[in-house]
Amino acid sequence: MISNYKNSNEIKTVGVIGAGTMGTGIAQVVSQAGLSVILFDLNSHLLKGAKSQVSLTMEKLISKGKVSAVKAQGTCQRITYVTNIEAMAAADLVVEAIVEQLDIKQQVFQQLESICSPQALLVSNTSAISITAIGSAMRDPRRLAGLHFFNPAPVMKLVEVVKGLATDANVVVTLLSLAKSWGKVAVAAKSSPGFIVNRIARPFYAEGLRLVEEGVAEPARIDALMREAGGFRMGPFELMDLIGHDVNYSVTKSVFEANY
Repeated sequence: MISNYKNSNEIKTVGVIGAGTMGTGIAQVVSQAGLSVILFDLNSHLLKGAKSQVSLTMEKLISKGKVSAVKAQGTCQRITYVTNIEAMAAADLVVEAIVEQLDIKQQVFQQLESICSPQALLVSNTSAISITAIGSAMRDPRRLAGLHFFNPAPVMKLVEVVKGLATDANVVVTLLSLAKSWGKVAVAAKSSPGFIVNRIARPFYAEGLRLVEEGVAEPARIDALMREAGGFRMGPFELMDLIGHDVNYSVTKSVFEANY
C-alpha cells in the first residue's frame, strides 16, 4: 500500500515541541540515534536548561564508560535549540511534548499543519488524551499518531505507538520501526483512555493513596514493600514524585473523564 507520508528511511530531522523534562529527554534519545533534532520552546530559559541537561547527561555517560567523548559531542551538536516554531518546516517528524491540555495541543497541531511539509508525520507524546480528539481539529489527521515515551525517556525502553481512528496504518508501521531503531521497545496501542500503561497504573497510584488515607502505612513503607516484595523498581509514591503530581493528576483526570 502506497503512503503519502514519510517512511522511516526518509526521516532525517525530528522536531520536538516543548523543552520540559520529556521534550528534552526525547530530543536526547533521537539525537543519540544519529538524527538531527530541532527543539522548540517559547521559553528561552527552558531551552538553556535543556541544553545544559543534555550536556550533563552525556558527561555522566562518558564517566561511566557508556559512550565515547566523540559520540557524546555528536549528540550535543545534533540538537538545535529554537524559539521560533517556523523552524519546524525542516522537520520530517514532529513530536509534541507540552502540557496535557486538549485545546492547547489542538492549537499546536493546527499551527504545525500550516508550517510542516504535507508528508511530515506529526505525533503527540500525550500520556492519556485521545489521539482521535486531538486530530479532530486537524485538516489531515491521517498523519497524526501518539508516540508516548516514559520518564526518563533516555532510560525507559517502552514506547507506546497510538493509532487514532483516522491514523494512516503506514504511519503506525513507520513509528514502530523508528522507535525500534532508537533502541526502544515499541508497542502498538489503540486510542483508548490511558492507552495501555497509564490505564493499568491508575489503580497502582490510587490504592497507594488509599492506604495512606486510611492510615494503613506511610508512603515510604509502601514504596519499600512494593520494591522488596513486589519486585517493582519504584513504589507508587516514588513514581508520582518522579512524574510530578501535576502531570499524574492530569492523566488521572483525563482517564476518569473519558470513562465516566
